[in-house]
Amino acid sequence: MCIIKMASAEMEALLALFTFSLLLLSALWLYAKKSISKKAPPPPLPPGPRGFPVVGYLPFLRPNLHHHFTDLARKYGPIFKLQLGRRLVVVVNSPSLAKEVVRDHDAIFANRDPPIAGIIGTYGGRDIAFAPSGTYWREIRKVFVREMLSSANLRACYEHRREEVRKAIRSVKSRIGEPVNIRALASSTEINVITSMIWGSTLGCDEAKIDQIGAEFREIMGKFVAMIGEPNISDFFPWLARLDLQGVQARMEDMVKVVDNIFDPIINEGEKKVSEKSRSITKDDEKKDFLQILLELKNRDDNAGKSLDFQAIKAMLLDIVIGGTDTTATMVEWVMTTLLDNPEIMKKVQKELEEIVGMTSIVEEVHLPKLKYLDAVVKETFRLYPALPLLIPKCPSQTTQVGGYTIPKDTKVFLNMYAIHRDLKLWDNPLKFSPERFLNQTFGLDYTGNDHRFLPFGSGRRICVGIPLAEKMLIYILGSLLHSFNWHLPEGEKMDLSDGLGLVIKKNTPLVAVPAPRLPNSELYQ
Repeated sequence: MCIIKMASAEMEALLALFTFSLLLLSALWLYAKKSISKKAPPPPLPPGPRGFPVVGYLPFLRPNLHHHFTDLARKYGPIFKLQLGRRLVVVVNSPSLAKEVVRDHDAIFANRDPPIAGIIGTYGGRDIAFAPSGTYWREIRKVFVREMLSSANLRACYEHRREEVRKAIRSVKSRIGEPVNIRALASSTEINVITSMIWGSTLGCDEAKIDQIGAEFREIMGKFVAMIGEPNISDFFPWLARLDLQGVQARMEDMVKVVDNIFDPIINEGEKKVSEKSRSITKDDEKKDFLQILLELKNRDDNAGKSLDFQAIKAMLLDIVIGGTDTTATMVEWVMTTLLDNPEIMKKVQKELEEIVGMTSIVEEVHLPKLKYLDAVVKETFRLYPALPLLIPKCPSQTTQVGGYTIPKDTKVFLNMYAIHRDLKLWDNPLKFSPERFLNQTFGLDYTGNDHRFLPFGSGRRICVGIPLAEKMLIYILGSLLHSFNWHLPEGEKMDLSDGLGLVIKKNTPLVAVPAPRLPNSELYQ
């Protein structure tokens, strides 16, 4: 009887324990469920216009995206989304949100989103512009900054720049009173400078060969850039890429073959030169062109050497030729356009040149840092007509948040510098051409990307590495043209300030201007 009572007591205890445990678990489950229900949902996607099923907003896109996106920003605010086929696109239109992208979340947004044409044209994205963030990109960026575009190397190449600018001045002098295509003049000068810096030492004194190669690149350069910026249905519907409906892939592959036919013989010649030098005693300070620098690095047994092969070298050389020529020539044309449209500002530039350079001398690079007003004119032109109005699109490596909105992984993200540079909230009278706004600035408004109101070359780790060369050449060419000549439009011509479709913002109508001599001594033109 006693044993039965003890067993009964134990059963009651176990039952009580079981009941308590069940109640505790139920309470914990209810608490967890309540907590989960209270957890804030993820932030929404940015606002944006609606589109059609499957194709999204594609049928509504207008040709000049920077204008269209700026109009949409007025309606949907500083950040908006578009569904373009299978691709989600987000456009950022304010400096504060641009800062979140290029500074606060710089590592996440360090990847590019190149079109198919861009990947093919850069040998599989092996160049510095489109290469994905990682070890390879870091190594080739070091090569650009430390080896090729260092201050010492740019100083060593000064004579190339000087000679080509003087050639341009002599060419214009021979055409006094005749219309001159400014973009063609600037492009020819730039391509000759760049090609001399890339392989001038490799080809030696064969100026005819260098000029021939420059002419070949001038022929393909505009087509190459236009093809990268051309809308391609395969970029919006990746599953259509293998069909190549617009023939973009095939045309770019043909273009690469043309580039190979130019590059390969020069690279072979450069290899011979490097091999000969490695077997002989050479001075450390012997002048080298960019190709020789790359080929010597390729033969080294370090990270830089392991990153470089012939495809990578060609991709990097193409970066310099295209990036160092097309955008700079375009900006020379825009600056001359704005000055011809504002003759009183052109007079101020020429007065500064008279004071700094004098009328019995020619412009040299030593004068450039002193040309403060011309520098302000160039910056104001970049503000109104940025060479890359949407920069190069970025692609987040993981889902993140910008401006309180969710930006999913692999979204195509544009920074709309065209809208930011013309924002009434950021700039006083933003549509007026006023270089004075860039004078006497105590901080920020330069090309380094620190002031997010003004980012013509981008910001953060993917900022353009060619800024030092581009800045030198822009001021040098412009200063020389404006110091040596007076300029006016051909009789009966009216100024056209409209811009056209493309990755790089170019004038719809090329600028043609007529020169007249300014310098009193004709020998200064020689």
